[in-house]
Amino acid sequence: MFYIRPQSDQFQMVSSTDALLHRSLRAGDVSAVKELLDTGRTHVDCTDQDGVTPLMLAISRKDRPMVDALLDEGADVNANSVANETALLIAIENDSRVDVEALIKYGANINYRTKDGGSALLCASERGLLWAIRLLIRSGADKDARLLDGSDSVFLAAQNGHVECVKVLLEEGCRVDWRRVDGTTALWIAAQCGEVETVEELGMRGAKDLPRCDGATALFKAAHKGHEDIVQALLAIDSHLGLLENGESALHAAALFGHERIVEMLLGEGADARLMNRNGETPLDLAQQMGYDQIVDLLKKRRRFF
Repeated sequence: MFYIRPQSDQFQMVSSTDALLHRSLRAGDVSAVKELLDTGRTHVDCTDQDGVTPLMLAISRKDRPMVDALLDEGADVNANSVANETALLIAIENDSRVDVEALIKYGANINYRTKDGGSALLCASERGLLWAIRLLIRSGADKDARLLDGSDSVFLAAQNGHVECVKVLLEEGCRVDWRRVDGTTALWIAAQCGEVETVEELGMRGAKDLPRCDGATALFKAAHKGHEDIVQALLAIDSHLGLLENGESALHAAALFGHERIVEMLLGEGADARLMNRNGETPLDLAQQMGYDQIVDLLKKRRRFF
């Protein structure tokens, strides 16, 4: 069954020729689609039960002749499906520059927001589509758009290791230290995900190792995960070596999870081996509990200097 969506946002059944139009679209039969539209008995924006229009379907199939034909027939470039997708979002998901350019030319709303706050720029940033980021910003995309959880374009690019996208977004004026609802920054998420180049780039751009709402810093998370290169990069931007709001330190995390090299690095930068966590335990206590003999030796040697 196929429908069109009137202004009330309710579905309304239309003729069987609309079903034929969708079938012709799926078959890639441009001539049949044009003939059906010319009859006047079907609507260029008729949708299926999921609210998908012919234009959305053609773009999802990367059918350029069909897309051009539908645009020439006046297809609504800003219609949205039940899933909250638009033709523009589908084109970006498909990494289809030619379709994105055509949709913008025909008046696509580049700042349309989905129910979870998604936008074309956020989608492009998450996908790492440098060309789309540049095109959208040049076309007036909202650089401050964020998902409902507070993730912005820099965060999404950093999370997925798209360092070149991070560079361009920051050059275009996006914020380097924007914090998500839970306090997570782009630097923090890049550190957690092991994206060393992204961490280094954010550090060079002035990012600070700000703690998440639970008190954990990027250095703490990198020490926990065993990301040696990232720990080194974070130490270069003056990350906090003392006790955090979560009652632990990066040295505690490294000792607990057996990351010997990171323990050495942190001690070399002046981390205090005598610090006690909220349970009254030092990094040495944790290493002894876990049976990490080499880390135990390192920490005992350090304690002799005090």
